[in-house]
Amino acid sequence: MSKFFTAMLVSLFALTNQASAAIDETIRLKETVEINAPADKVWEKVGSFADMSWHPAIAKTEITSGKADEVGATRVLTTQEGGKINEVLTSYDSVSKTMKYEITESVLPVREYGATLKLKEADGKTTVIWSANFKRKDPANPGAAGQDDAAAKAAILGIFKSGLENLKKVSE
Repeated sequence: MSKFFTAMLVSLFALTNQASAAIDETIRLKETVEINAPADKVWEKVGSFADMSWHPAIAKTEITSGKADEVGATRVLTTQEGGKINEVLTSYDSVSKTMKYEITESVLPVREYGATLKLKEADGKTTVIWSANFKRKDPANPGAAGQDDAAAKAAILGIFKSGLENLKKVSE
């Protein structure tokens, strides 16, 4: 019987470890918008790492190191409420109209955040695709209020939706 209990304890321990590993999973989100304007016109609004004035939540964009549209550049975004978001540009291609960046420090309830902003043109219209992979700020289970999966998803979806809606408005 002791072998049976040992096997049960080992199984229980394995399940507990497996459950713990699944608690802190990467969250993947993507939002798109179709804009009735050519991609070149939309890229003029959204394509500079040094200028996020197209997003209504951002009061100021400041390049803190490097050159604006070169990989390795860093910026600080200041929100309308005064919060700070530090980011680094990890990939930039003006020909394919694609920009990738990571958040290095932030007031947002996320960590290990990497995002891609990509434009695709067809028939004179532009589809803007904004996607991100990230984890909630608090890796504990459950996450602290305001730093859990729900808060992280809500914050990023809100940023994506308000930004894309405004980009459509200022580009058409």
